[in-house]
Amino acid sequence: MIIPTLSTLAGLSVLLALPPAAQGAPMLSRDAKCPSYLLIEARGTGEPQGPSLGFKTMNARILATVPNGTDYPVVYPADPFNQVDVGVRDIIREINARLADDPDTCFVLQGYSQGATVITETMNQLSGAPFDAVKAAILIGDTTHKPNLDCNVDGEGGNSTKAAIGVLSAFYKGVPDSWVSKTKDICIFGDGVCDSLHGIGTTAQHFFYPFDSSVQNIGATFAIDALQ
Repeated sequence: MIIPTLSTLAGLSVLLALPPAAQGAPMLSRDAKCPSYLLIEARGTGEPQGPSLGFKTMNARILATVPNGTDYPVVYPADPFNQVDVGVRDIIREINARLADDPDTCFVLQGYSQGATVITETMNQLSGAPFDAVKAAILIGDTTHKPNLDCNVDGEGGNSTKAAIGVLSAFYKGVPDSWVSKTKDICIFGDGVCDSLHGIGTTAQHFFYPFDSSVQNIGATFAIDALQ
């Protein structure tokens, strides 16, 4: 299947205003849930290898708020030919390697567009310690968006896209039931990629996520609460 490209967003990154740096490093309590953590982000189709524009502002806030975190961009083609299996293998390898080095490491999984497919496919393969170590998953413009899950919200945190159906939901399993409580699946109303009921194909709304302050706040708050 062909996944909509996000390459046009790359040149817009300069428009994002990062939140101000924290005045001081947050103190980590002795009984902190996550003494260290890794943000694993899978970019959308056409975005260059590296961090996804979709999570730039969100992750800047998370890293500034919760100490001892780092970012890992998933290594996979993100091309129009939907090679999600490459990304799934990379994520599983990275999680296992980190846990072997430090079993207390926590993870947040993030995926934009085709990257969301990578994340939901990864969810369906994780169990045991790796599953427990993932504290949150944040999806935006999810091609595999399943209707009526409790994790579904629109760009304002509401229910207008709770029943939305992703364009590739018939081909992938999507968010498993066991992951719903620790997932936030954000779909802007009219984004034809995740909301095929109100949009057809790659509508303009599919490109709003990086620049939508509500979306970025929803994701950041969800991850911060899960890590602390």
